[in-house]
This record gives sequence, structure tokens and C-alpha cells, in this order.
Amino acid sequence: MIPLLLFSSFFLLLLLQWRHPRHKLLPPGSVGWPYIGETFKLYTQNPNSFFSVRQKRYGDVFKTHILGCPCVMISSPEAARVVLVSKAHLFKPTYPPSKEKMIGPEALFFHQGSYHSCLKKLVQASFLPSAIRPSVSQIEAIVLRLLPSWNNSQQINTLHQMKRFAFDVAMISAFGEQQELEIDRIKHLYQCLEKGYNSMPIDLPGTPFRKAMKARKLLSETLGRLIEKRRRRKEHGGGLLGVLLGGGSDGGDEAEKNKLSDSQIADNIIGVIFAAQDTTASVLTWILKYLHDNHHLLDAVKKEQEAIFQRKLCQGNRNLTWDDTRRMPFTTRVIQETLRTASVVSFTFREAVEDVEFEGYLIPRGWKVLPLFRTIHHSADFFPHPEKFDPSRFEVPPRPNTYLPFGNGVHSCPGSELAKLEMLVLLHHLTITYRWQVVGEESGIQYGPFPVPKGGLPIKVIPRKRKIAS
Repeated sequence: MIPLLLFSSFFLLLLLQWRHPRHKLLPPGSVGWPYIGETFKLYTQNPNSFFSVRQKRYGDVFKTHILGCPCVMISSPEAARVVLVSKAHLFKPTYPPSKEKMIGPEALFFHQGSYHSCLKKLVQASFLPSAIRPSVSQIEAIVLRLLPSWNNSQQINTLHQMKRFAFDVAMISAFGEQQELEIDRIKHLYQCLEKGYNSMPIDLPGTPFRKAMKARKLLSETLGRLIEKRRRRKEHGGGLLGVLLGGGSDGGDEAEKNKLSDSQIADNIIGVIFAAQDTTASVLTWILKYLHDNHHLLDAVKKEQEAIFQRKLCQGNRNLTWDDTRRMPFTTRVIQETLRTASVVSFTFREAVEDVEFEGYLIPRGWKVLPLFRTIHHSADFFPHPEKFDPSRFEVPPRPNTYLPFGNGVHSCPGSELAKLEMLVLLHHLTITYRWQVVGEESGIQYGPFPVPKGGLPIKVIPRKRKIAS
């Protein structure tokens, strides 16, 4: 009897240990080469192929290793909602170590809890519709300076020009119209920094990481001087910088306690510029590609924008307003469909804050978890004929959790409305004033880090002959 009880107790103990999360199986998958993992495969080939091959082989949850991090990728809307919304407290926002060091550890992206909540309120205050309404004229001025330079060139690289445009809008959003001497220095240093964003964190002389971190140090010092200058003048100025400087200006001990440090402000300024440039530029490049390849859609956009132009001409005011941008439903659907089809942000990074049991697998503490937006956006279950560029699909709202171009949950992109606004303003003036032709026969997609048309989509821009209503 006693041996039986001992055996039963031992068996029960083993069973309980086995049921402990640490004894759950890791998701299936491959971690590739030591340290490098599958980084080069992901960033140098079609993301659809990378994800679909592994999804077919391993299922909706699989492991990999990218940018020096062990990762679990998930590819269903339900799983994405768990990670981003319903159990977001178990998965903190994060980025690969190289990018986190370059943006700055105190940026909004990397935090949860009270600091994140307080900071997001301030950042959102800069990007609410009520806050960005006055930005229409500022964005329009940037567009009207930019487009004539396209017309005067033999050909342009669309991606480079869209990055130039998005960067100028980001600088206005970050610093306001007040352009101090430091702004040109900040532009130069940021452009040096961004070249290392997706580098391996190898801190050796001559590596992209070392060069980027050197630029990051100088950028932080330059931002510090600008912040100190505005504090000293007691003129916070416009843009996000003004909002962050005024974050603790309501008076009282609580306001003083919540006052942001210079390093917190600098990290968040760099973070907003990072979030505002490459993704917007890549989406705009794809819009020009899709409209060029679908003449009936381009004609529909021109018709909508021409109607706005003619109406304003009759009113004696050609300048766009916020209300004008709300009267662009078809152009807006083109933007929505581009965000889905191109899915320039293929996934987002989260990190398990503890061992998590997820759909029968163990996700160890510290592992990255990547909801695959691109896979969801390209699923025929949610978007029939997903390879077809069809803006009409957005005449009806997509199913919940299936359309995630700006993420989901408390960490969704706060600047999404500004991004759409700058796209609408540029497309209005481009389509009513110019036409464009793609130069060369080269087709395909280049990757690194965002998918864009091969060669950055070289085009020639030609003035339109437009009939103006009398």
C-alpha cells in the first residue's frame, strides 16, 4: 500500500511539474543561423513569401529569430487582438535592441503604465483632428514648394521625394513653424541616424550601428540646446515640442512632478520623426504606383479632386481647408486600400513580460511577439481576392481586427490622422496639376526595411492641361 502511495505521489508531482508553463512546448519553427537568425531572409525577400511558407509549414503560431531576438510570430486576427488589446499587459511594446538604443529608451513606444498613459495624452493632443486642422495650410505650403521641383527634373525617385516631403511635415509637427538655427543640424543628424535603424547592434568602428550611435549622441546634444533655449525664453513654441515643454505647466506640485526631463522630450521627438517619415513615404510611393497601373482609379481620383478645385475657384479661394479634405471619400479609400495591399508595416514588436501560455505553446519571458499585420491583410478569408487593388472594398467597413495599418489598442499610432491628411493634400495638388509616367521597364519590389517599388519608383512628372470652368 505504501509503495503504491509513494508511486502515486511521485507520478502526481511529475504531472504537476509537466503542467507548469515552463514544460509547455515552444512554438514550432526555425531560428536560423546563430545570432543572425533569419534576419536577412525576412528583410531581403517578399515578406508574403517569408510569412506564408512558415504559416503553411508550422501554423498560425511559429518561432523565428530576427535582429538578434528570439521571436514568436502570430498570424490570426484573434491572436493579434489578444496580444495588442485584451492581454496587452502581458506583452510590452518593444523594438530590436539597435532601434531602441537609437530612438531612445524613454520614447512612448517602449513603455506601459502611468508613464505611457501620461505621455500618450500629451502626444495625442498634438495629433487630434482639432490640433491638426491648422496644419492643412502648412502641409499645403510644403507641397507647393516641392511639386515644381519635380516638374523641372528629367526624372525623380518617388521614394526619395516622398521621404523629403514626409520629413518636412514631421519637422513642422515636431517643432512648429518656428524654425531655429538648430533645425538644419537636427535634420542632418537624424538622416545620419536613420541609416542604422535596422542594423545589427555590433558596436565596432565603421559599422552602421557605431556611426548611427555617434549621430544619436550629437542629435541628443543639439536637441538639448534647443530645448534649453525654449525653456529659457519661456516660449514653448508650436508642434509636439511645445506640447511636451508645457506638459507640466498647469501649476501645482503634481504638475511639477509630471514635468518631462530634457532626455524624455528628446527621445519622444526622435520617436515621432521616426514614426512619421519612412512609413508615410513608402505608402505614398505605392499610391502613385497603383494609380499609374489602374487608369480608371486615377481618373476617379482626378474627377473628385477636380470638383473640389473648381468649387474653390468659384469661391475665390484656392487654398485647401480641413473641410475640403473631408470631401475626398474616393481618394481616402485609395489610401485605405494602399495601406492594406502594401502593408508597409508588416508587423509590430511586443515582448512577453512573463512566461505566457499561448494557444498551447510557451512564450518565454523576454521573447518578442510579432502580430503579422501583412498576413491578416492578405488573407482571402477577410479580403476577397486580396492580391487585387480594389478601393471599393472599403465602401463597407472591414471586419473587426482584420484591418490594422496603424496597429491596435493603447499603443496604436497616434499620428494616423496626420499621415492621412498629408497624403490627401499631396494627392490633391499632384492630380489636379500634373500627370506622371513610370520610367524604365524595371518592376518588382525591393525590401529593407519597408517594401517599396523597385528602384524607388522612378517617374517623370509632366504638367497637366486642365480646363478651368468659367
